[in-house]
Amino acid sequence: MSKPKILIQLDSDNHASVFDAVVAVDAGIDQLLQYSRVEPIEVRDLVHGAIFTRGPADLKNTAVFIGGSNVARGEQLLQQVLASFVGPMRVSVLLDANGANTTAAAAVVAAGRHLDLTSCQATVLAATGPVGQRVVKLLARLGCRVKVASRDVNRAQLVCELLRESLPDAELLPCSSDGPGAVQRSLEGSQLLIAAGAAGVELVSASALESATDLKVAIDLNAVPPLGIAGIGVTDRAVEKDGRILYGAVGVGGTKMKIHKAAIRQLFEANDRVMDAEQVFAIGQAVEAN
Repeated sequence: MSKPKILIQLDSDNHASVFDAVVAVDAGIDQLLQYSRVEPIEVRDLVHGAIFTRGPADLKNTAVFIGGSNVARGEQLLQQVLASFVGPMRVSVLLDANGANTTAAAAVVAAGRHLDLTSCQATVLAATGPVGQRVVKLLARLGCRVKVASRDVNRAQLVCELLRESLPDAELLPCSSDGPGAVQRSLEGSQLLIAAGAAGVELVSASALESATDLKVAIDLNAVPPLGIAGIGVTDRAVEKDGRILYGAVGVGGTKMKIHKAAIRQLFEANDRVMDAEQVFAIGQAVEAN
């Protein structure tokens, strides 16, 4: 008889995410253990409690989910989890702090329904944020030429340099989205726009969107008014308007939820899976194919 499926939720916030807990339950786990305000120094003891209480054959029934609103802290927790494993005594782990990986994956999956991402050009606004960086990386891995746009062009340049360390052939162009006409210039020649800005901040005006004559698909990941791209409804899903396909945050959210649940389920298929942006996107591709 197999052991119950236990998910250990590590969260850096004051209260462990209710959203992530509900998704985990809906994904079919048997037991959820939640830990909040987790510091990197505390991770080893928590992980050891997970890996030394079941035999090697049963470890696939235990897994770790790393959440919280701070993605940088989540990445630190992931590194500590991996460093705490002892040989074959390990469990699978998923990083989705602030939903960054599942959101980015869902956005790229949505874009791929309408464009050949191996040969098109994309503009990613707020590309230096956690979701934006992951969107840029996923698009670049597919072969897409990406304009990496930020209000601070120096930060955009740094993101490009960091990504080229693992993707030396990536076609990345840092550009500014700050100042009169900057957003319009960043959209020139791009068939795809993904806006990954902070909640309640408009990044693209109606006039800027209208002037982007090459644009075929626009995806806004901000669900809080004012929305990131003027003219896109939060629930828009593959809505055609003025010759463009539009997605709002909730329109992408259905795919994000499917990816999130599928990733949780796959944690319990083996005890050695590490799911970051690329692995989550691969799950998204499989979800889309089915």
